[in-house]
Amino acid sequence: MCGRYANTKVAVAVAAFYGAYNARGEELPPSWNVAPTDPVYGVVDAHGSDGAGRELGVYRWGLVPWFMKDAKAAARMINARAETLLTKPAYRQAAAQRRLLLPASGWYERRRDAGGKQPSYMTLGDSASLTVAGLWERWRDVDGAELFTCTIVTTAALGQLAGVHDRMPLVLPEDRWDDWLDPQRSDPSELLQPDEELVASLELRPIGSASSGRDCHCCMSSITASVTRETRSRDTSVP
Repeated sequence: MCGRYANTKVAVAVAAFYGAYNARGEELPPSWNVAPTDPVYGVVDAHGSDGAGRELGVYRWGLVPWFMKDAKAAARMINARAETLLTKPAYRQAAAQRRLLLPASGWYERRRDAGGKQPSYMTLGDSASLTVAGLWERWRDVDGAELFTCTIVTTAALGQLAGVHDRMPLVLPEDRWDDWLDPQRSDPSELLQPDEELVASLELRPIGSASSGRDCHCCMSSITASVTRETRSRDTSVP
C-alpha cells in the first residue's frame, strides 16, 4: 500500500521532465506529505485533444469510478492492485482506457519491528523523480460538475522493500511511459511487472516519526539527521 508520498517539483519542472504541456494552467505547491484526497499532478496522453503529446493536469488522489453516485469512497480507493486491475469493476475500464503517470519524489511506509513501527522513505534521491503508474477517471455529480480523480497502481514488493511492506507502487522506467499512456493499448498486462533494476536502485531511508499533519522537508529526513539536530538543540556547546 502507498498511503503517503512526496512530490516536491513545481508545475514547470514536472512539465519539462515529461515533455508535457500544462493545458489547464493549474499550479500546486511542492508537498513532502501528499495525503489521500489531496490534489496531485498527473500526466496523460493528449493525442486527439486540442494539443499533441503529453498533458499535465491536476487530479484528486482517490479514484471515483464514473458509475459511483457520490465521491465519498475516494479516500478508500487510493491504491489499485495490479493483480486485479483488469477484473474489478471499479478499475477495469480505467485500466483499459485511462492510464496516467504520477510524478513523485518518493513514498512513505511503516515497518513493524521490535520497537513498534519504523517509518521509512523510498526514493531515488532528494533531487530525483520517480514515475508511478496510475489510473484516472472523470466523474460528474448530479449538477454536471466534473471531478478528475486518480489512483496508484501497486504490485507485490521486491527486494529490500518487501521487508518494509508487502506492497509497493508500480514505478515505471522511462522506456515504459509511452506504452503505459497509449490509449490504443487496451490490455496493459505486460506492463504490470516491476522493473527489478529500477526497484533495486531505490534508497530505503529510515526517517523520524514526524506528525502526519506536517508538510516540510523534515518528513523525509533520515533518523541520523534528526538525531543530530535534536542533539545540537540540547547541547549548547555544539554550534
